[in-house]
Amino acid sequence: MEYIEKETAQEGIEKVCNGMARLLSEKNKRYGNSALEPLRVFSRADAADGIMVRLDDKLSRIKNSDKLRKNDISDLIGYLVLLCIAQGWTDFDDLID
Repeated sequence: MEYIEKETAQEGIEKVCNGMARLLSEKNKRYGNSALEPLRVFSRADAADGIMVRLDDKLSRIKNSDKLRKNDISDLIGYLVLLCIAQGWTDFDDLID
């Protein structure tokens, strides 16, 4: 794997998180908040369970793929962020030692 040495890890973390925030906000607008407020036409699963099903599907796709794809990883990160929101986990200061 290639890591750009000009950046510190902290700068990389901030870039990835900020980029993901922009991507997730745009996707959420396009999908009408469907992950957190599903229509429940075919499934009665709550938001968290629906997100976990999507995580399972995405992990299966990654496992069965020959190549690691940026889109799959960004989807995985996105679903994990949405799961945190569904669980009410929006503050992580308590995890800092």
